[in-house]
Amino acid sequence: MLADRFALAPAGAQAEPAPPIGEALVARGLISKLQLRWALETQARTGVRLGRVLLAAGIVRRQRLYEVLADLWGCRFVDMVDDLPDAELVSGLERGLMIGEGWIPFRLVGRALQVATSEPPSEQLAGHVFAACPESLRDRIGSIEFLATTDWDVQVALARIFRTDIGRDAAHGLSDLNPLLGARVGLTLGQRLSLEVLVGAAAVGALVDLRALLVALIVSINSAFVFAVLFKFVTSLVGASAARKRDLRAAPARVPDAELPVYTVLVPLFREANVVAGLIENLRRLDYPREKLEILLLMEEEDTETIEAAKAADPPDTVRFVLIPAGAPQTKPRACNVGLFFARGDYLVIYDAEDRPDPGQLRDAVAAFRAGEDSLVCLQARLNYFNASQNVLTRMFTLEYSYWFDCMLPGLDRLGLPIPLGGTSNHFDTARLRELGGWDAFNVTEDADLGVRASLHGYTVGVIDSTTYEEACSKLRPWIRQRTRWIKGYMQTAIVHSRRPRSLLAEGGLRGVFGFLFLIAGTPVTFLAVPIMWLLSLLWYLGLPGGTEIAHFFPHPFAAICTVGFIAGNVLMIALNLLAVVRRRIYRLAPWALVAPLYWLLHSWAAWRALVQLVHKPFYWEKTPHGLARVDFLYGATLAEVMASLEYEEPERLSA
Repeated sequence: MLADRFALAPAGAQAEPAPPIGEALVARGLISKLQLRWALETQARTGVRLGRVLLAAGIVRRQRLYEVLADLWGCRFVDMVDDLPDAELVSGLERGLMIGEGWIPFRLVGRALQVATSEPPSEQLAGHVFAACPESLRDRIGSIEFLATTDWDVQVALARIFRTDIGRDAAHGLSDLNPLLGARVGLTLGQRLSLEVLVGAAAVGALVDLRALLVALIVSINSAFVFAVLFKFVTSLVGASAARKRDLRAAPARVPDAELPVYTVLVPLFREANVVAGLIENLRRLDYPREKLEILLLMEEEDTETIEAAKAADPPDTVRFVLIPAGAPQTKPRACNVGLFFARGDYLVIYDAEDRPDPGQLRDAVAAFRAGEDSLVCLQARLNYFNASQNVLTRMFTLEYSYWFDCMLPGLDRLGLPIPLGGTSNHFDTARLRELGGWDAFNVTEDADLGVRASLHGYTVGVIDSTTYEEACSKLRPWIRQRTRWIKGYMQTAIVHSRRPRSLLAEGGLRGVFGFLFLIAGTPVTFLAVPIMWLLSLLWYLGLPGGTEIAHFFPHPFAAICTVGFIAGNVLMIALNLLAVVRRRIYRLAPWALVAPLYWLLHSWAAWRALVQLVHKPFYWEKTPHGLARVDFLYGATLAEVMASLEYEEPERLSA
């Protein structure tokens, strides 16, 4: 037996049984009897440790608490912020195990292995530590001596010792799991050969019969456009119907505090010094026991301005800073993968810096997870904007998000189709998220990719009736950059999940393939096709230069069919936005639904820009600035507001 191979070093004799931690803190003057009484009542309600209750309330400092615990445990306290453990002892052990169990080897003094722990020392823990050590280290251990430290010290020490490994795993962990699942690979040999064959066939077709080739191409483009829009329209109708039925149901029963699990909130931040104080305040409003809440602010180690702003915001004990090691690609999903490594919650949610989630959203997610199927891996909350009426762009953005999150995603959920996640307010089962490999650090729309990947692995993604309000981009140039990144990510996702067509069909079935083609692959194609269809229609039917030549190549019956289809597609786009107006009851935005075709032209601009970037800078992450919102606008736009929405703003560049 393992216990026969080592001895637990004596912790020192106790003259009498150690008092409970609460009494010890009162005796040392660190808390009052009134505070202890309140903490005991909170402990009875939530079922968490007394020390965690006191820390979450800010009544006692973390180091002082663990210094008292060290006395009660009969061992020495060690501060590992300044005194790092022996890296050689730690390097052979599993990082995730030490993070999850709160211990780390500290020193080997003779044959005595000193182990720093934030959990009470015991023979069982000693045996567990010994079993986790590699054989080469076990042979050197004669006894195990425990030292007390804080849970944060364990994580800080591991972050420093494994800094390079953590950064590398965050970037390449998914590719290591399966290279074909990551966007870093680009086009495979089979995809390149297929593309070359297609281009070659088009070239031959142009030589044989240019007219027939042009007719075939234009009809194909028009058909793809019409069917993609029709797919979204039908799915949104299904979603609106399903949402209405949910509205009539009784609200789920409130989960008692004692039954709530630990919940991790990941907030990736980069150059967000101007909004971090508001973020802390928004997170304070979450209706969830603070004792069971872990908030990780993920900040790049070079971003000293945001780090200092976060410190100045004086966050509560539930908030911890996680510094992301420098490395490429410098992207949001890479930062989230670092956060996933340190996350200790049973569930995990992503919020952006400017987000204002419904206070009860975490509780709603827990209730939905418990009521859902065993295959449920993620719940997507609705997204909308708190600056909806700022200008033309924010109005259109609000209409678009309203139909997407209030109608489209519920429709995909109802039809059992893959759901491309939004970039925020995704609630995950943490263990299953790790099983999926986390996020693809090289995919610039990592959320959509993860939603498709989860579906193809047999997991389901659901939607909850809770809204997170965020800031709509109100300037044209940053909006174009943001949409370029999103559409480029859809292109990357389409490439990734079309590498193995047979596996796509086997794992997703016909329904999954159908949804993938019309939603993931179809969305960029639709945006790319819009200016082509507009141009052909204008040249032909308005008698503009070039129209006669087009008419020569393109027979009138085909032109009529394509034109009707194009007009119908635009009508459906307007109808989608009107559907959002009705669903959200934002009737003052109804006239702006008529602007939808022009709004889609902006998407086309971004789509063609994305296609160019996909070739030259596929992993370039274009940062969206926050903190520019104005919320004092009326719904009617003036000419000055329209011009303001087109104001040029030089964006900051992020490294790829």
